[in-house]
Amino acid sequence: MLLGACLGQSATPASTPLPPTATVPPSATAAPTVSPTSTPLSPIAVQPVEGMPTGTDGFPWWNDTVFYEVFVRSFYDSDDDGVGDFNGLTAKLDYLNDGDPQTDTDLGVTGLWLMPIHPAMSYHGYNVTDYYQINSQYGTLDDFKRFLAEAHQRGIRVLIDWVPNHTSNAHPWFLAALDPQSEYHDWYIWSDEPHGEDWYRAPNGQYYYGFFYSGMPDLNYTNPAVTAQMRDVTRFWLQDVGVDGFRIDAIKYLNDADRSEHSKATHAWLKDFRPFYKALNPQALMVGEVWDSSGLVADYTAGGDELDLGFDFDLARATVFAVGARRNTLFNEILARDLAVFPRQQMAIFLTNHDQDRVMSMLGDDVPRAKLAATLLLTAPGVPFIYYGEEIGMLGKKPDENLRTPMQWSAEAQGGFTTSNFPWRGLNSDYANKNVAAQQANPESLWAAYRNLIRLRAEHAALRVGETYVLDVGKSDTLVAMLRVTDDEAVLIVVNLGKEAISDYALTLDNGPLFGQYQIVPLLGAGDFAAPTVTASGGFTDYQPAPELPATSTFIVQLQPVP
Repeated sequence: MLLGACLGQSATPASTPLPPTATVPPSATAAPTVSPTSTPLSPIAVQPVEGMPTGTDGFPWWNDTVFYEVFVRSFYDSDDDGVGDFNGLTAKLDYLNDGDPQTDTDLGVTGLWLMPIHPAMSYHGYNVTDYYQINSQYGTLDDFKRFLAEAHQRGIRVLIDWVPNHTSNAHPWFLAALDPQSEYHDWYIWSDEPHGEDWYRAPNGQYYYGFFYSGMPDLNYTNPAVTAQMRDVTRFWLQDVGVDGFRIDAIKYLNDADRSEHSKATHAWLKDFRPFYKALNPQALMVGEVWDSSGLVADYTAGGDELDLGFDFDLARATVFAVGARRNTLFNEILARDLAVFPRQQMAIFLTNHDQDRVMSMLGDDVPRAKLAATLLLTAPGVPFIYYGEEIGMLGKKPDENLRTPMQWSAEAQGGFTTSNFPWRGLNSDYANKNVAAQQANPESLWAAYRNLIRLRAEHAALRVGETYVLDVGKSDTLVAMLRVTDDEAVLIVVNLGKEAISDYALTLDNGPLFGQYQIVPLLGAGDFAAPTVTASGGFTDYQPAPELPATSTFIVQLQPVP
């Protein structure tokens, strides 16, 4: 969740609250209000989108997917108003994935997560004023549906950001709720006295609870009408529009009056919610933002009855730290731990996102180390998410607006993002040298590294769903080595984080899945490779796949059984 949100302009209602005017979903026949006694919705059978993957080796489809996080406002402006939009995103779909595996000009991602697309009181969209509509700066609902159809044609699934914890204080529900006699009053959390921070005085003289700030009043999920309304929102986007799931914002705060994160009520709500959305579409994905330690994140996924995925913030931090510090310890420890904490690789892995300093800024604008970070992300177990512009090394440090600057497409004016002289936010000053067009033309670029790694992951099931063995690297503090194994394939990943070449090293796997003899087939990186001698316990001891590992280097090789 966006902790440093840019404050939207608060609406000051008249003495008589305005009536709710939020859009009514097409399936509804009255204003968007739901009685606490509403009957449960009947299950609706939804067929998977034709041509979409269903999953390898019994894993969900999302384990075969590389996602790309997009801030629509900053991606591509099609109508020259300085703001990115859905027609612009549709125009750039071939950059993300053109649907043809034989081409090499697309990145190859197969999933998109769109930051908030609804009308809101701020540029970022996390204080929603209408859950059933599209931000008019981004286009129309028809524009979105056209984009969605084009994405699905290319084999790309689409998640949208859903913000159920709070609305804007300008949302019609909240404006109506200012009247204590309104049926909407109990849709929010009220008190006649403040209870410390996060309580704000309303024009009606009462205090309302808003965890993030005054412009984001929390919804009251002890009221069944709120849950019923949010189920209508879910049904509208999954069934009527056809999105493939949601990234759920700030979910650990859902039932959190007085800052009680991870409450039993939140977990109970998710347990009730899961059967509902799975009845709408069994393949729908719900990935939650639970910004906390891995153990607490896994509480939302471990039982298989709440979220499908949670973002692994611990592993993200460990990955960036390992590459930045050129030390393996934290990464190896966190990866091994999280493999045990999360169920069957059901964690969303990433480097940084829209709330954090960009990874390239954290790595000192160092392209070789950025390639190492990409390698660790795209060969690791879990479901990878790439933040837009990460693949070309875009820079950005807080405040938040600087993390979300326009995409740098070319050396043209405004980076090819818009022909307007007034983009919503100024581009990074390095766009003339650091842009998509320049890096697509350079086979050694960071963009090319991302494309090659994404393609490698798509072509090798072991990199997507293989069991992961974190290897013992002996006395080395700069080596990361993993063995990813399915029933049909074994792939070895060796990364030297250090700035010195290494020849005195050895890899050990005490107990593993290997059997018999193997030959080495290089997948990424060239060298004189040797196969391991497999022990009786299915592993190997003091194995050197190559005589020397160059500084800041990666080797990915396949272990093919010798007949």
